Amino acid sequence: MSKLDSLVAATRDTLALIAREYTPAVFASSLAAEDMVLTDLILKDRLPIGIFSLETGRLHKETLAMLDRVKEHYGYDIALYRPQQDAVEGYIAQNGLNAFYDSVDMRRECCRIRKVEPLGRALAGNKAWITGQRRAQSNTRNTLAVHEDDPAHLMDKFNPLADWLEADVWDYLRANDVPVNALHAQGFPSIGCEPCTRAIEPGEDVRAGRWWWENPESKECGLHVVDGKLIRIKSVAA
Repeated sequence: MSKLDSLVAATRDTLALIAREYTPAVFASSLAAEDMVLTDLILKDRLPIGIFSLETGRLHKETLAMLDRVKEHYGYDIALYRPQQDAVEGYIAQNGLNAFYDSVDMRRECCRIRKVEPLGRALAGNKAWITGQRRAQSNTRNTLAVHEDDPAHLMDKFNPLADWLEADVWDYLRANDVPVNALHAQGFPSIGCEPCTRAIEPGEDVRAGRWWWENPESKECGLHVVDGKLIRIKSVAA
């Protein structure tokens, strides 16, 4: 069995375990490469795991186009969760449209409004949630476990691709003819909101294009933060 076959088998086992023992469960998709691997596996195996995405109001057109591509390829409608409009308008009125460039606190508040609060609504009522995070993506994720306890949302959290390398992701996508975000071909290995994401240069960290004006230690949006602090959520033994 090849390395990729072993990774796929382990990931399918993890997803099957979630579907069997942690229902209801949901998968949070950013519509980027890693998340398309999980989308493909969930939908091909017809697992009872819902898939949703956070439509922040500031996504690239290429990312939004993935919603239609998933629908065309799999016949599946990804659920969308949007920020509260009054909170968005209040932030802009008080701070300006692009205040997130001014400080880490302003950026995190924007992320809280556009991503963290909608995530809370998306996760409500579920026993577990799934992400496409990988250990090799950045120094903030290098201790990532496949199965974690998420005290912020009082549920289990799974990162089925934790052991995968970027090359493994792309080997799977190509071998299975999975739709991919057009931004990847433009130098975007990690994709977020349009004003907060840039293409990277050769040799840069895969997440160097996310909030590139900040120090690496602060470069998380808050979806994986507890009590305002970036922490590694406690892993759960298999």
